[in-house]
Amino acid sequence: MADILPFKRPKLSEKHKGKGLCREGFHKWEVLNEQSFDVKQGRLVTRYRCKRCGATKIKAL
Repeated sequence: MADILPFKRPKLSEKHKGKGLCREGFHKWEVLNEQSFDVKQGRLVTRYRCKRCGATKIKAL
């Protein structure tokens, strides 16, 4: 016979852990790569990623 594996769904609190602040706009930004050159804008840009939710933003210098 086959082994029966228990199916466990993640709780909503575990699934959305640490994203409450990001949902309200309080991200925890960290620099991905400093001063890369964007060809379309024609200037240096800095890329940021949120540690909690993974959202990205680009800021032109």
